[in-house]
This record gives sequence, C-alpha cells and structure tokens, in this order.
Amino acid sequence: MFQSSAYTGTKQDNYELLLKQLKALIEDEPDNIANLSNASSLLNQFLDDVNWVGFYLWKEEQLVLGPFQGLPACVRIPSGKGVCGTAVSEGKTQRVADVHAFPGHIACDAASRSEIVVPIYKNGEIYGVLDIDSPSTDRFDEEDESYLDRFVKTIESYL
Repeated sequence: MFQSSAYTGTKQDNYELLLKQLKALIEDEPDNIANLSNASSLLNQFLDDVNWVGFYLWKEEQLVLGPFQGLPACVRIPSGKGVCGTAVSEGKTQRVADVHAFPGHIACDAASRSEIVVPIYKNGEIYGVLDIDSPSTDRFDEEDESYLDRFVKTIESYL
C-alpha cells in the first residue's frame, strides 16, 4: 500500500524522496501502463503549480496520449510538432519558459504557460515523453529539469 509522504525538506531532498517513491511504486510491477499511470499520479501530487502531468507514447510514427493527470488532452502529436514532438525529433529535454513564444506550440490547454518535456527511451529507441504543463510562466528551472531527467531514467530502467 502506498502512502504519500509530506514533502517538507529542501527542493533537492523532496526530489530525492520522490525518486525513492517512484522506484518503490514500479520496481515489482511489470505492466508499463500501470507504472506510467502511477508515475503521473505521483508527479501530480508532488509538483505544485502544474495543470497537466502525463505521458505520450510513440506508436505508428507519432506520439499518442498515454496515462495522465489533468484535463483532456491532444491525442496525437507528430514528431517535430509542438514541444512534445520537438523533444522526440531533437532527442533531448525541452524546457520552455513561455509556450506562447515557442514556434509551433500546440495549445491543448489554454491555461498552460510553461512546459517541460523529457524523452523516454527503451533499448535505444524512442518510447514516449513525459510532459508537464504549468499555468505559470518560467515554472521549471534547471533543478527541476535535472531531477525530471532522473525520474525518466528510473522509469526507463523498468521498461
């Protein structure tokens, strides 16, 4: 049984606790969809000032909506389109302070102002992306990016 812990430490301490909680949630479960569902829920309750947390999975040469927390979202995103598609085409994390200034941004939720997207790989091939939106501009900093990259690396180790 999972119990949420209070995140009362420093940002770094809280992220370290989050990584331990993620590992505990997914290490004994072989189903990837179940694990991504729990991962999105865990991040949603951990992060403040976010309005969407979830995954898009690479299928049929495009990103397809996967497990998430938030309002209904765009279902399919081609490679190279929007922040998620750019993360896939460039193969690197995209941290966007103002989505309205991002060329080709796909506005699934009009309330979103900033976004971070981390690509996920399995056996060296794109598997999907972690996508997190915030209603505030410049919500995500370098420390968020570093820890969210580690969050995804933990997920990758169980795919």
